[in-house]
Amino acid sequence: MKNDRKPKVGLVFDDSLDSNDGVAQNVKTLGAWLSDHGYDVKYLVGETKLKSWHGGQVYSLSTNLKVRFNGNRLSMPLLSKKSRLKKVLDKEQFDVLHVTAPYSPLMAQRLILMAGPRTAIVGTFHILPSGGLSRLGSRLLRVACSISLRRFDGFASVSRPAQEFARQAYGISSSVIPNPVDIKRFRTDKKAGDQKRIVFLGRLVERKGCRQLIKAFAKIYKDYPGCELVIAGDGPERKSLQKLARRLKISGHTRFLGYIDEKDKPQILGSATIACFPSLYGESFGIVLIEAMAAGAGVVLGGNNPGYSSVLADKPELLFNPRDTQSFANKLQSFLDDAALARQASAWQGRTVKQYDIDVVGAQIIGLYDDAIANRRQKSHNRHHE
Repeated sequence: MKNDRKPKVGLVFDDSLDSNDGVAQNVKTLGAWLSDHGYDVKYLVGETKLKSWHGGQVYSLSTNLKVRFNGNRLSMPLLSKKSRLKKVLDKEQFDVLHVTAPYSPLMAQRLILMAGPRTAIVGTFHILPSGGLSRLGSRLLRVACSISLRRFDGFASVSRPAQEFARQAYGISSSVIPNPVDIKRFRTDKKAGDQKRIVFLGRLVERKGCRQLIKAFAKIYKDYPGCELVIAGDGPERKSLQKLARRLKISGHTRFLGYIDEKDKPQILGSATIACFPSLYGESFGIVLIEAMAAGAGVVLGGNNPGYSSVLADKPELLFNPRDTQSFANKLQSFLDDAALARQASAWQGRTVKQYDIDVVGAQIIGLYDDAIANRRQKSHNRHHE
């Protein structure tokens, strides 16, 4: 930018920033890092109570409707008023709009189409649909957003599976830039002690696989006196999971912590002998795996789905099939019993997590912005001389 002025960035997200779910947390992490590095960041999002984030104004631009998609609970925007969107765009004069994709034709697409000709637009694909309805929904979104897709100046995807989805479903080529974690924030002195502890952290919904973890733990807990299963998080399955733990006679060895504040995540994850995430499907990445590694969990295990495999592929012994209860139980036992195996996994995690640090990923995002701005300037120059 001229005079070394850093670009003004608008982070566009159809959902709410009031939660700390995966994509919302990604938007917040990136926005905070950009602000800390001198970028003027604003948030153009769906219905949100949050007024600002790390000094950047949050614009709540729609009324949202809560829906279920791809095994998640989301909020989708209803039709945003063009006058409202235009007022924000005219006021801010963004150099870059960074759009979370796939996106809604009712809010994000309207912003994209109304953006000025000198505003560069980039998108990041965060989703890997599973199931027929989710894939159908994605195809319908592609049709609905076909006009605005031509307006983009660059795309990224958070993983190779998300990249392949963008190619197959949208016909889009994208670079892989992973979800970032602020490793400094997750560092903690709290480590697993002599007591063996298996920790799960996530929403208590069917696709996250906590039910499968409880069944696997029930097969091994008697072999490890004092070993406990810690379930951190809340959701609609909590009561049924507690009932299952009682039925399997492991409720005395299982703690349900309920909703976890972001500030408490590092300590909980860092205390784990094994941090275990048996998600069954619907993962495009594995941000919770990275968070557990950053927090210093002893061993981090993940269900063998495409998103988690994209993180753990170089260490396949850390992957497992959550639906095979006996094999799952054997996997837990192998890392509880074999200290050398656990140390090797931990050393690999310590090396691997560095590539996901926000300082590394943030530099890649800035590169995406710089390329998009250059492309946008060239297009504007060419149109001016036509």
